[in-house]
Amino acid sequence: MNIGIIGGSGLYQMEGLSVLEERALDTPFGAPSAPYVIGEVDGVRVAFLSRHGRGHVVMPTEINYRANLFGFKLLGVETILSASAVGSMKEEYAPTDLVFPDQFIDRTRHRPDTFFGDGVVGHVSFAEPICTTVAHEMAEVARGAGARVHLGGTYICIEGPQFSTRAESSLYRSWGVDVIGMTNLQEAKLAREAEICYATMALVTDYDCWHASAEAVSVEQVLGYLRANAAMAQKVLRETIPRVAARTRDCACATALQFAMITDPAHVPAKRREELAPLLGKYGK
Repeated sequence: MNIGIIGGSGLYQMEGLSVLEERALDTPFGAPSAPYVIGEVDGVRVAFLSRHGRGHVVMPTEINYRANLFGFKLLGVETILSASAVGSMKEEYAPTDLVFPDQFIDRTRHRPDTFFGDGVVGHVSFAEPICTTVAHEMAEVARGAGARVHLGGTYICIEGPQFSTRAESSLYRSWGVDVIGMTNLQEAKLAREAEICYATMALVTDYDCWHASAEAVSVEQVLGYLRANAAMAQKVLRETIPRVAARTRDCACATALQFAMITDPAHVPAKRREELAPLLGKYGK
């Protein structure tokens, strides 16, 4: 199984997924948000995870990102397609548009976002945080399906759960940010440390609160636009899965840890060596 799907607000299940089993995993970092739904989409084996849990019970800050991504690694996933709701920070990115960002800015404060620590030090390259090959595949499918698509752009990840103040929204716009969300950055960081390709489809639901003619963002507004665009998002995911599964995985994501380790292997605690074996084992570390 080499494809994982992470669904967010409004995308709690995967259309076309023939369910084979549900698998609850335990990881060195605790339990994931929900059991992984294992199945097939058009003959391709996939694992689907709802990042907020069943019934949307987990806040962005409360999501156990480490467990979620480590669980995908344990399942043998090599590529993750993510979908999430975002606010637009630019006039030309309208509600129901699909954005495939390729950069991030971190404005979170309370979230563990690395598998390292406790006696193990590693530094992965994160200059290009998205797997561009996968993002391009998703964007091409979306265009073919008739969606209004923006390929590339900067996603600013805020802590939440509150939406931005007008002052914050104006500040982020002055930085040239394209979309705003609360979840994708930690997923991208941990996917890179796990040598998993990661790309996200950001579904624009609102203009945050900066837009002079728009009302301040509300949950009702967000969910309304998500429902309007859910069919398109599901179609893009479904049609992208076989294309991504068939590709040759020759991107840098696959070897991100090769030269990342700083700690002398002789000084790595035995417990940490065992815990991180799914990540480091292939390098004999």
